[in-house]
Amino acid sequence: MPLQASQGRLPTGDARKAAVVTKAVLKAGERLGIPASILARIIGLSEPTVSRMKRGEYTLAPAQKPYELAVLFIRLFRSLDAIVGGDEDVARAWLGNDNLALRGRPIDMMQTVPGLVYVIEYLDARRAVL
Repeated sequence: MPLQASQGRLPTGDARKAAVVTKAVLKAGERLGIPASILARIIGLSEPTVSRMKRGEYTLAPAQKPYELAVLFIRLFRSLDAIVGGDEDVARAWLGNDNLALRGRPIDMMQTVPGLVYVIEYLDARRAVL
């Protein structure tokens, strides 16, 4: 199991959760075509740290900001994936195009915590049953 930055090893249960979230955030970013530099800004890490995550040399630690942001990003991915019916091309286009309701491009907005939360709220509202 990879060591956490200045933390030593995580307990087994936490280590599993951390590994799952780390793998899921990388997979979501990959499926959405998000470059490492942007994924790093979304989850509050440096680009080299995201590269280490991809190589299995770094795992997100529960109860830390990057872990929590990763969980939010995964939630965004799941909502968007449900709305577009799993069509990754449509999801990528949606992220990169101007959205009049959001007043900007979702991919740009997601790079701040308030923007990430705002995009998630928008997607949640779009999925809500009326």
